[in-house]
Amino acid sequence: MRKAEKVIITTAVTGSVNIPSQSPYLPLSAQEVANAAIEAVEAGSAIVHLHARHPDGRPAFEPEIFEQIVPRITERTDAVINITTGGSSAMTMDQRLAGAMHLQPEIASMNMGSMNFVYSGIADRVKEWKHDWEQPYVLNTYSHPFINTFDRIEHTLRTLGATGTRFEFECYDIGHLYSLAYFVDKGLAKPPLLIQGVFGILGGIGADHENLEHMVRIADKLFGDDYWFSAFAAGRDQMQFGTHSAWLGGHVRVGLEDSLWIGKGRLAKSNAQQVSKIREVIEDLGKEIATPADARAMLALRGAGTTDGSTPQ
Repeated sequence: MRKAEKVIITTAVTGSVNIPSQSPYLPLSAQEVANAAIEAVEAGSAIVHLHARHPDGRPAFEPEIFEQIVPRITERTDAVINITTGGSSAMTMDQRLAGAMHLQPEIASMNMGSMNFVYSGIADRVKEWKHDWEQPYVLNTYSHPFINTFDRIEHTLRTLGATGTRFEFECYDIGHLYSLAYFVDKGLAKPPLLIQGVFGILGGIGADHENLEHMVRIADKLFGDDYWFSAFAAGRDQMQFGTHSAWLGGHVRVGLEDSLWIGKGRLAKSNAQQVSKIREVIEDLGKEIATPADARAMLALRGAGTTDGSTPQ
């Protein structure tokens, strides 16, 4: 693993897992998502990871909705834009790729395999549903896996990758590292890699700190110093895993996509609140916070060497 002299904070602003009935602070409309991203950048986030939603909170894939989000952010900040290719398990592959293919961001997420991606347990904790779509949506994940086969991964690497977009490789289990190594060997995934270790999703690797260190050990074996590491855990373990990743020399991810909380029994009122908390932790560890320009340079993004994120001439 390349040790980070400056720590990149990625903020996953809204995602497609959590639902409006869980928190009144979850950004839903395009304007809310954009404003939340801007606030996160102002608090210290270098990268914003974006999903889109309809105003009632349903996950959205339409490029026109992403078009209402991204320009608002780029007009106000120099943040690195990271658009999902995961979308939700209810979307087709074309739908999942629609926003990223249309806007061709500097970086996009890439789930490194098919898996049981279960969050039906949300239904056990919601006492009052705000929208009719929410309960069947979360319960459906108990019987319908998230599908990202090798041919789909290769298709995305070849098509979206051809636009100059690089990837954040989301690894939900140790086997996903070996899948990534396969695509590195084929020349389709190119260093420096950004590996995002994801912990605590039911169906993936558990939120045990031994697992985080094991993932780094296996990634070191497979990729040497050709990769940067970042990590997050879903739910209550979010801040602990961010702290652990930074302590190991990695980067961190926070955001209301991954956790709705800021402390035990306390809902986070914004993404920026989570960014501010992890920033304080990182600085207490004696580390600097990476700017968007720092992140571009480290990750070899096409905006590297410019101040506005545009492609160098």
